[in-house]
Amino acid sequence: MSSVEAASAAPNLKQGQLRNLILATLASTVGFWAWTIVGPLSKRYAGDMSLTPGQTAILVAMPIFVGSIARVPVGALTDKYGGRVMFTVILGITAPLVLLTGLVGQLNNFPLLVAVAFLLGIAGTVFAIGIPFCSAWYESHRKGFATGVFGAGMVGTAVSAFFTPRLVAATGYMATHIIIAAIVAVSALLCWLLLRDSPARAGRKVEPMMPKLKQAFSLKVTWQLCFLYAVVFGAFVAFSNYLPTYLANVYEYDPTGAGTRTAGFALAAVIARPIGGTLADTFGPKIVTLTSFGGTIVLAMLVAFQPDAEHVYGPLFLAMAVFLGLGTGGVFGWVGRAAPAKDVGTIGGIIAAAGGLGGYFPPLVMGATYNPDNRSYFVGLTLLAVFAALAFLLALMVRNGGKTSENDKPVEQAQASAG
Repeated sequence: MSSVEAASAAPNLKQGQLRNLILATLASTVGFWAWTIVGPLSKRYAGDMSLTPGQTAILVAMPIFVGSIARVPVGALTDKYGGRVMFTVILGITAPLVLLTGLVGQLNNFPLLVAVAFLLGIAGTVFAIGIPFCSAWYESHRKGFATGVFGAGMVGTAVSAFFTPRLVAATGYMATHIIIAAIVAVSALLCWLLLRDSPARAGRKVEPMMPKLKQAFSLKVTWQLCFLYAVVFGAFVAFSNYLPTYLANVYEYDPTGAGTRTAGFALAAVIARPIGGTLADTFGPKIVTLTSFGGTIVLAMLVAFQPDAEHVYGPLFLAMAVFLGLGTGGVFGWVGRAAPAKDVGTIGGIIAAAGGLGGYFPPLVMGATYNPDNRSYFVGLTLLAVFAALAFLLALMVRNGGKTSENDKPVEQAQASAG
């Protein structure tokens, strides 16, 4: 096929790309809100059920676990069925699970609530849907921007931290879960009615899931980016869920006060994420990622010494959120460059799963290493600095990824070449 024919055969990505990016980001925001409704109410659950810090950490971490593992098959299913179908299905399943969480939460039965929180984790898989969905709508040199903007949907964690305890205070515990479930259900309907998959998917051969997963796991870069994302996104997820507990234990904040500050943390990271993706498009993902881990190392150690004054520890936490946000955008800016276009969903799902798993363990570690006598999380924060340092060293060894590599061709160009 000649270059002229290839250009004429390329689908028009401009028409509808911004609309679909915005709709997918809103759907992700709602999914993240539902995914993280347990964390802001952790103090309530701990008081009602007389939970230890370790039990509270298990409860908070449980949705993160399944939301991480399930991202792998959900990412592969998105390659097969498209984002429109998968957003609708996942949000449609999530809505009744939010209601079930509210019902079980009133029973003061810890094992049963943990089981329901496990199932609620399905909401967290929206991230693995949106990465290939949004990436397919944008040209190669703008994939960092697209995935960065979509990644801003993690503002749902800030929405959850800020609004969930306030809704409980204003309308009651069960009414809050009914309201959130209704929002999720409406979002599922809107996804079905308004979302459209990229025309770049037209004519793409649907491959079986298992060979695609095997191929993705065979790539060195998949494992490298998994570790980087596990550290940077895992730290964000862990803080977004566990920070209310941290602030309550260390600084004695009530749920509303802790939720407000957690929302500020999450919002700072959300704002920084698309900036990180855009900077990755301009300067390459490596320098952005290295900057992120370098800042995280320093700030984790400063926070570990637990300064007393809020005008000191507040800015430190916000700065850490910014560096983590830059890193999440930078690392996923690498995916569009390093992954074959047809496998972005599968590889993105695996990396997203690693990020979620990275957020599963820190709350457990924080709960297990908490020193109640000194109200200290020094060990947990030091471990964050150590893993950030390891990630920094690994990032130095990962190929930066050029804009014109074979695996980084625009989807439409790859299809034209194949034709």
